[in-house]
Amino acid sequence: MRSFLTPLLFILIGLGIASVIAFQSFSLEKQLPEDDEQQGLNGQVIIKFSHVVAENTPKGLAAQRFASLVEKYSDQKVRVEVYPNQSLYSDGEEIEALQRNEVQMIAPAASKLTELSPKWQLLDLPFIFPNHDALKDALGGDIGKELLGALEEQDIKGLSFWSNNFKQITSNSPIRHPSDFKGKNFRIMKSRVLEEQFRHFGATTSMTAFNDTFRNLEKNQLDSQENTISNINSKKLYQVQKYMTISDHGYLGYAVLVNKQFWDGLPRDIKEDIEKAMAETTDWLWDKSQEMNTQQMQEIKSNSNIQIYQLTEDEKKEWMREMTVVYEEFEPSIGKDLMERAQLIRNKYTP
Repeated sequence: MRSFLTPLLFILIGLGIASVIAFQSFSLEKQLPEDDEQQGLNGQVIIKFSHVVAENTPKGLAAQRFASLVEKYSDQKVRVEVYPNQSLYSDGEEIEALQRNEVQMIAPAASKLTELSPKWQLLDLPFIFPNHDALKDALGGDIGKELLGALEEQDIKGLSFWSNNFKQITSNSPIRHPSDFKGKNFRIMKSRVLEEQFRHFGATTSMTAFNDTFRNLEKNQLDSQENTISNINSKKLYQVQKYMTISDHGYLGYAVLVNKQFWDGLPRDIKEDIEKAMAETTDWLWDKSQEMNTQQMQEIKSNSNIQIYQLTEDEKKEWMREMTVVYEEFEPSIGKDLMERAQLIRNKYTP
C-alpha cells in the first residue's frame, strides 16, 4: 500500500506546483500593458507604413531604405513595418486608414490629396514644373511647406515629398499632338485637373485603381494611360499598349504622411531620428528615381515591341502652349498667390 501511495503523493505535489506557476504566470500576464500595435512589449515604437506600388519602384525602394535608416538611427527603438502593393489598403482607402490611425504612415500620389486640400491641385497641372531643378526649387521651398501644412487640419502631418518622375503617355495609336487625344479613353488617377486636362482635348477618362490598369487595358476597356516609366515597367503596361510618347507633361510624386496625433505623441529624440532618416531617403530618391527611369526605359525597349516616340522641342512647346489652358480654371481653388509663385519658378526653368 505504501509503495502505491508514494508515487501518488509525488504526482499530487507536482500538480500543485504546476497550478501555482500557472496562476502566477496568468497574473503577470494580466498586469502587462495591452499592445496597442504602436508599441511593442519591449518599448519599441512600431510604425505601419502602407503603400500601393511594387517594392521595385522608386517609392517601394525608398520605403525599405527609410525603414532601415530609422531602425539604425533610433538604435532599434523604432521599427517601421512596410506593407507594399496595397497588401493592407488600396489607394482609395489608405488616407482614411491613416486618419483612423490604423496605419501610421502612407505615401500617396499628390493627386490623392486634392480632395483634402484644393491647393494640391497645383502639382497635377501639366508642365507646371518643367524639370527636376524646378521641382526641387518648388517642393524644397515655401511652396512645399505650404502644401504639407495645408493637411494638418485633417489630422495629418506631412513629412516630405518623394519623387517618382515625370509622366509619359501610352496608347494603342500614336499620340504626337494634343489633338491626338480626341476620342481616346484614358486611365487617370482621381483628380479634377487630370480629368479636365484630357476632356479639354476630346478624350474621356476613367479613374481606375492603379492595380486594375493592366487588366482594363488588356480587355480594351481603356485604350490609353499616363504614368511614369517605373510604373509602366513594374506593371508591364507596355505589354498591352502599342505606342509610348515621351512627353514629360506632368509630374508624379508622393507625399510622405504620418498620423498627426501619433506624431505629436512621439518623444522628441524619436522624431529627430525619423526626420533624419526621412531627409536622407528623400535626397537619395531624387537621384535614384532618375537613374531608375533611364534603366527601366532600356528594359522596356529590350522586352517589348512598343513604339516609343520622343517629342521634338517644337512639339513639346506646342503641348505646353495647348495644355496650360487649364491653369486659369483652377487658379481660384488653388489660390492666386500660390499659382503666381509656381509660375515664377516655371518661367525661371523654362527654356
